[in-house]
Amino acid sequence: MTKKIYVIHENNEWTIHLEKRLQELNLPYELWHLNEGTVNLQEAPPEGVFYSRMSASSHTRNHRYAPELTGAVLDWLEFHGRTVFNGSQALQYELSKVKQYTQLERLGIQTPKTVVAVGKSKIVDAAKQLNMVPFITKHNRAGKGLGVQLFYSIEGLEEYLNSKRFEEPVDGITLVQQYIQSPGQFITRAEFIGGRYIYSVRVDTSEGFELCPADACQIGDLYCPVGEQPKQNMKFEIVENAHPELITKFEQFLHESKIAIAGIEFIVDEQGNAYAYDVNTNTNYNADAEEAYGKYGMLELAKFLGEQLHN
Repeated sequence: MTKKIYVIHENNEWTIHLEKRLQELNLPYELWHLNEGTVNLQEAPPEGVFYSRMSASSHTRNHRYAPELTGAVLDWLEFHGRTVFNGSQALQYELSKVKQYTQLERLGIQTPKTVVAVGKSKIVDAAKQLNMVPFITKHNRAGKGLGVQLFYSIEGLEEYLNSKRFEEPVDGITLVQQYIQSPGQFITRAEFIGGRYIYSVRVDTSEGFELCPADACQIGDLYCPVGEQPKQNMKFEIVENAHPELITKFEQFLHESKIAIAGIEFIVDEQGNAYAYDVNTNTNYNADAEEAYGKYGMLELAKFLGEQLHN
């Protein structure tokens, strides 16, 4: 039987560009959509290369237990010694910003000051412990800016918590976090394939926190309205040599965390201090930004998977 590249995911729209590149390179592949399914632990998985694109935001697409099913599949694959990229350990990072922050800090990468709250009634307590204004709240298991709110006072937080606007996090964990002000109103997302840096994307944050770069997000996804802008006002621009000393630390972090493909977001404050705040292990790429730059993330990813298949 011919070995294949198996792409594990839960969102067809986010696989379209990777599929095109795999077809362009004439690479055999198969998509495993893991919203629902079974795992027969008595059977061995097929031979090939497996790449997980499971997303922490799957519950927003009514795929609540896709990460749990993916966890079972990844454990099964790894038990049988299959080649897996972004395996079970990477999935843990995708589903928990707390895990991301503790490991980043362990390697000397600064993250925003954060207090963890479980239970709606404890979120105000967490904000008081943080003792900083302004501050933000966000979901621990999230994506696309889910649950991100900016507050200038405890009273504002209390009003939000008592309103219909409050969003319960899917895992019950809310993070109360130091707000980092970017003087240029942008964040930077560094992209890595095979654990190696490929480029950085400068993302305009002047209109809010929901910063999904995927083309699918730019055609009407209500959770990610970044694409409702004319092309001359695009939010995403690829830049070079963004904080090379930080890139080296990020590569070390990815190596130690067994994450092969990721986008790591960071922000620089007025004093020039850089804070990493999100590790996205099912990273997407912005087509317009790549067209302007002349380098294509999904093509590089397809080449990487093809090389691993033929090793």
